[in-house]
Amino acid sequence: MNRFMHRPGLLAFVVLAAALITTSVYAQRFGRRTVAQNTPPATELVVARLHFGTNGLIGNMGWSHNYPNSDRNLNEYITRSTRINVEPESYRIVELGSDEVFDYPFAYISEPGEMELTPKEAENLREYIGRGGFILVDDFDGAIQFNTMKAEIQQAVPDRALAPIGLDHGVFRQHFVLTDLEGMSPYVPGGEITYYGLFDSLGRTSLVAGHNNDLANFWDWYEQGQMPLEPSTDAFRLGTNAVLYSFTH
Repeated sequence: MNRFMHRPGLLAFVVLAAALITTSVYAQRFGRRTVAQNTPPATELVVARLHFGTNGLIGNMGWSHNYPNSDRNLNEYITRSTRINVEPESYRIVELGSDEVFDYPFAYISEPGEMELTPKEAENLREYIGRGGFILVDDFDGAIQFNTMKAEIQQAVPDRALAPIGLDHGVFRQHFVLTDLEGMSPYVPGGEITYYGLFDSLGRTSLVAGHNNDLANFWDWYEQGQMPLEPSTDAFRLGTNAVLYSFTH
């Protein structure tokens, strides 16, 4: 049975059920760092931050970079700029290898350059995308991290094409119209920023990945004065667009 409920008006039930199943006191220790789980409110949107198997390239912690400030700040921006029922605390760490992943139609992946999926995680990723889930992939740069991301994603969904996308793609025009994809590049590592989409045979996009960019740095650090306003605004607009795109495609 397809457990996804794509229309925003139906998501509140899914979120409430997930919140009741889980607890607010859970935390996991990864090396020297404790990453606290969050129990989200029963809002229309809850963003799933995916935890997945890693190869240790970034200390096995890349999946949690900028958590939870970036998650909270993006949700607050979405609250202020759309009519989506979402609160700053509407986020949750979700294990890619668990059935819980199917309760969240929109998901965020950080540092896929460290990704090393287990067979179950690859199976769930394939099924998640097959059911209509949408993933925003962020924070990876250079050839090694790009090739790792591409290999792991296409291992899970070998029948889908990963190809560059430009300003004419709907994710850049869904709610806010972005006019410059390079405005963030002076403030992030790597070279030219390139966005990729994962397409099915009908041309539908189930995943967008930003190579040589780090949206979460802008979401996290803008309020500390570490990031200029204009590229930070574009980062928030792109994150908002991705959420709305996932609701409508």
